[in-house]
Amino acid sequence: MKMKKADIGVGLYLLAAIIFFIISVPSGVLDFLLAFNIGMALVILFQCLYVKEVLDMSFFPSLLLFTTIFRISLNVSSTKLILSTGDPGVVVETFGRFVGGDNIVIGIIIFFILILIQFMVINKGSERVSEVTARFTLDAMPGKQMAIDADLNTGAISDEEAKRRREKIQKESSFFGSMDGAVKYVKGDAIAGLIITAINIVGGIVMGIIYMGLEPVDALQKYTILTIGDGLVSQIPSLVISLSTGLLVTKGSDERDIGDTMLNQLFGTPKVMYMVGAAMCLLGIATPLPTVIFLGFGAGMIFVGYSTQNKKAVAEIEGEVETADSDAEEIRRPENVVSLLQVDPIELEFGYGIIPLADVNQGGDLLDRVVMIRRQIALELGTVVPIIRLRDNIQLNPNQYIIKIKGIQLSEGEILFDHYMAMNPGYVEEEITGIPTFEPSFHLPAIWITENQRERAESLGYTVVDPPSIIATHLTEVIRKHIDELLTRQDVQQLIDNLKENHPSLVEELVPKLLGIGEIQKVLQNLLK
Repeated sequence: MKMKKADIGVGLYLLAAIIFFIISVPSGVLDFLLAFNIGMALVILFQCLYVKEVLDMSFFPSLLLFTTIFRISLNVSSTKLILSTGDPGVVVETFGRFVGGDNIVIGIIIFFILILIQFMVINKGSERVSEVTARFTLDAMPGKQMAIDADLNTGAISDEEAKRRREKIQKESSFFGSMDGAVKYVKGDAIAGLIITAINIVGGIVMGIIYMGLEPVDALQKYTILTIGDGLVSQIPSLVISLSTGLLVTKGSDERDIGDTMLNQLFGTPKVMYMVGAAMCLLGIATPLPTVIFLGFGAGMIFVGYSTQNKKAVAEIEGEVETADSDAEEIRRPENVVSLLQVDPIELEFGYGIIPLADVNQGGDLLDRVVMIRRQIALELGTVVPIIRLRDNIQLNPNQYIIKIKGIQLSEGEILFDHYMAMNPGYVEEEITGIPTFEPSFHLPAIWITENQRERAESLGYTVVDPPSIIATHLTEVIRKHIDELLTRQDVQQLIDNLKENHPSLVEELVPKLLGIGEIQKVLQNLLK
């Protein structure tokens, strides 16, 4: 199998990290590698900043491991050069003298500040967010899977879309689970950098005094600056990677660019800008604070609020104009009646009071019961029930529902939300109080009771059912009664194709030599009837 250039590049990247632990790297080569390491850290940072979704960086946990091991190998190589030659290259020395101000105390303070920021602020926060996100993602998986199955069964999405959503959920779970452990790499890198820095200072002083004949003060000055430079040139990319990790795990689900999203959320409310601008102006006038600076900021905030308000007004007007134009265009367009000819085989329409029973987010399980109806009839009668379309209808009473077969209403019913239907099986003598009614499937006398009466009714021997069960049972009986009308030629063809997989000779002998699809359909319809 031919290797790709990308595969070779990744392999060389990891191989180089391992080799740097063993061999000594010349100072010139080390300068190049350190610059490359800083550039890679910046690439990762801005890629995480502008990525649309977290799954676009699904390889990030492995990337954390790669960059961490490469950065540590460079740290080991620079340590060898510091202790053996005292010349780790221009990059390390520049960081030690320029960033640290050529002062040991300032360099040490800046180094420890970077360590604290990375270790206690960014990395600790990223670790906690990754842990919580991973836990919530895993806990939410069953609910998301059920929602996808419900949408699929009601025909809201296709099989391909359902498959894509399931794969996305699995990838999210795997990603956040990996991120929960991957942030430990950066945390360990910070600790290792701190220990290596301490070793370099002590070892450098010893090497300078014993092997290079330097005075203790000179050895301390030289090796401390080099060690601080080495620590800074290692910890700054590490800090950038930690920041990238934090950006990625805290990124929201909005697929817009993070710049537009943040600006809109921060400066998109005019009244907030007015209030902040007035407060800044007041501070500049009524306090000894710099008047020019605070008045300038205040005026700028007020101007931003004014501009945002004008933009929103223009956008609303444009939206109204576009809506009016589209409505007018729709009126002028010749009516496409083809779409009106589509009729669903089975429809369950219900009033707005029954919507919570069908809404998964509100704890409703009516969709799951509909799925079980199709499975149950398939097992009992050996035929495929078409997709059952669920729709809310504001023209119905809030608690009313109707059942349609091929667009024709065949039955209806009405339930009481938060009530239960109690039916006397025939041997219960003691009566309970409630609202008299009839069970819609078999028209048996029944009573609506409340939640408080449920246990007593069951203890007396009444059959007690909840509203979703009433609707599901009614729908099942209607489908059973009219299942022969629902069997189409396409369904028959599907049954024949399924049979052909295991008994091809039987099907080829029968169809179409002896019987056609239409004749088989009539036979099966009569059997179902």
